[in-house]
Amino acid sequence: MLPRDALIVDSPETKKPRLGYEARVLVLSFLAGLPGALVALVLLWTHDYSAKVQWTFTLFVVAFWWGIAITLKDRVVRPLQTLSNLLAALLEGDYSIRSRGASTEDALGLAMLEVNALGETLREQRLGAMEAGALLRKVMEEIDVAVFAFDNDLKVRLANRAAERLLDQPAERMRGRTAAMLGLAPYLEGAERRTFDAGFPGAGRGRWEVRRSSFRQGGLPMQLLVLSDLSKTLREEELQAWQRLIRVLSHEINNSLAPIKSIAGSLQSLLARQPRPADADEDLTRGLSIIAGRSEALSRFMQSYARLARLPPPRLAPLDVSAWVRRVATLETRLPVHIEGGPEVTIRADGDQLDQLLINLLRNAVDASLETGGGVRIGWARENGNIELWIRDEGSGIADPANLFVPFYTTKPNGSGIGLALSRQITEAHRGTLTLENAQGGGCIARLRLPFDER
Repeated sequence: MLPRDALIVDSPETKKPRLGYEARVLVLSFLAGLPGALVALVLLWTHDYSAKVQWTFTLFVVAFWWGIAITLKDRVVRPLQTLSNLLAALLEGDYSIRSRGASTEDALGLAMLEVNALGETLREQRLGAMEAGALLRKVMEEIDVAVFAFDNDLKVRLANRAAERLLDQPAERMRGRTAAMLGLAPYLEGAERRTFDAGFPGAGRGRWEVRRSSFRQGGLPMQLLVLSDLSKTLREEELQAWQRLIRVLSHEINNSLAPIKSIAGSLQSLLARQPRPADADEDLTRGLSIIAGRSEALSRFMQSYARLARLPPPRLAPLDVSAWVRRVATLETRLPVHIEGGPEVTIRADGDQLDQLLINLLRNAVDASLETGGGVRIGWARENGNIELWIRDEGSGIADPANLFVPFYTTKPNGSGIGLALSRQITEAHRGTLTLENAQGGGCIARLRLPFDER
């Protein structure tokens, strides 16, 4: 710690004139040589020497004494001047200057060594900052979202290329103009992240996402505004969704129409034959039965699709988890479902929809366990503000996890392929999550997480 006196700052009223540091060092150097000089002069003038010798040696002693004092002062002051110059260079941002007297053999050399190390550290930090700044500028220029930075007066201080294209004007013209002048003031208010429909001079009308945040630059508060065009992404997602839907529908419809067309052609040929074969009526009955079966299967498929597409919003009401699980478990009669239980919890949910969800999950678990002769267990627990319900089967596991929730995808001979897709849709409508994964030791485990109110 510094001495107490070193922490006292003289006020203008108490400040007294005093010698500078260099003058004090010079005075102390003279005082250090004063005893020896006095002794030499006393001895010189008390002995019987000629006046010429006495004055000659007197001048020599005084000159030597003066030279030693000046040299000592320079030896003390010059390293401090060097340190001052080094620190001034660092302050000015010149990190290339180094001291040649840096060493670990004495205190002054150690100080020089530390200043050199400080200069090297600052040089590396400035180089890193310059590289990071160059990378940031490059990213800002290349990203396909409009970025604006506003100062405390809501004037533009920064705008990237995407911002120039959005407003159809160069960044130089935008700098210094207010958000209101550019038509951006409404996006600096309200929620920090939201979507809206709007039109801009350089992009036309579409769906946009706005994100706002704050930062400080040079100690001053700034606002960052990011505008992202969602229209292209939404159009691409919509196109992909239509392509998937058409592919699934065409696949299922063709699977039904192909045998219907083939059998209808065979029956038409049979009716045109004269005379008819003895078993013609039997062939006609069988063919019409196949056509009716395929038509009924196609009708069920379309009904299943309509059911998936028209899921109503949930009607929330108190639902006792234990009673819900035990009630649905009793509906599965092919295999006993072992209920491991859990805490007494009541959630707000649509009981009818959750019944259908749990029926689907239990049916899949039982189907898998019947193939291997295993069992099915179910339980639930509280976890981070959610209720987690799990269903564990002892089947052969999930063969194709990537297509689990793809509508109409099924590996069962008579499956519709909408059970898991419908279950996930019901889960997300309740702000929950549904996952299925292969369990250690074999089988599959389904995890359903639903929020609940602990009050």
